[in-house]
Amino acid sequence: MSTQKATQRIGVQSYCFRHFRTTPEVIEKVKALGLDRLELCRSHADFTNPEAFRETAAQYRDAGLTIDSIGVEAFHGYDSERAIFESAAIAGAKTVSAHFAVGTYPQAIRRVREWAREFGVRVGIHCHGGYMFGGSPDVLEHLIGLGGPEIGVWIDTAWAMQIGPRLGKPVEWVKRFSGSIYGVHYKDFTFEANGQWRDTIIGEGTLDLPAFLNALEEDGFDGPAILEYEGDVENPVPALTRCVAAIRAHA
Repeated sequence: MSTQKATQRIGVQSYCFRHFRTTPEVIEKVKALGLDRLELCRSHADFTNPEAFRETAAQYRDAGLTIDSIGVEAFHGYDSERAIFESAAIAGAKTVSAHFAVGTYPQAIRRVREWAREFGVRVGIHCHGGYMFGGSPDVLEHLIGLGGPEIGVWIDTAWAMQIGPRLGKPVEWVKRFSGSIYGVHYKDFTFEANGQWRDTIIGEGTLDLPAFLNALEEDGFDGPAILEYEGDVENPVPALTRCVAAIRAHA
């Protein structure tokens, strides 16, 4: 894993560019941000067909971009899901961001551990707020206890906060999951009185960005550091550019 600070190895989630469907378009958008790393999602790649995916991965590599991770992928323990790990290996990605489901997680975690060992890939469970299994830190601790060290946590800062101010504290999560943080999504929300969330420029919403970055640095975080902004779907680059600047201001 990288020895660079998390503020120096920023990547971007390709889902930010979901309005743009082709690989050349995504490459163009990533480079427009002054970045050379990304997390690739299914909006832009078919991970179920590793041989076909080779061409996609080669396009990013030839453009000088590094695929740090792929995901977020849902795992149920089906044999077909092994292809996702093979695709990660083809991409050179050392991490997969993942979801598990309440009905299938025992078998899924067992199979995912096997594939993670086979391909030398770590798996980070993406916290996705209060409406999805794995959004609670207690549940995450249970799942990591079953699947570690191959399986850890992927902290999405905005979704961590979405579960509420008592438990949804990203800075505290860094301390709680120390040593098991395998990836981060830099993301920020504002919240309305009814709990509805809105994407915003990172550091301009609810997230204490300097404190979170300091916590990662103190913990020695070495996983993918991925920016994600889901607003402005048809023209995301201006807001994402401001997000990159906000993170680099703390480098």
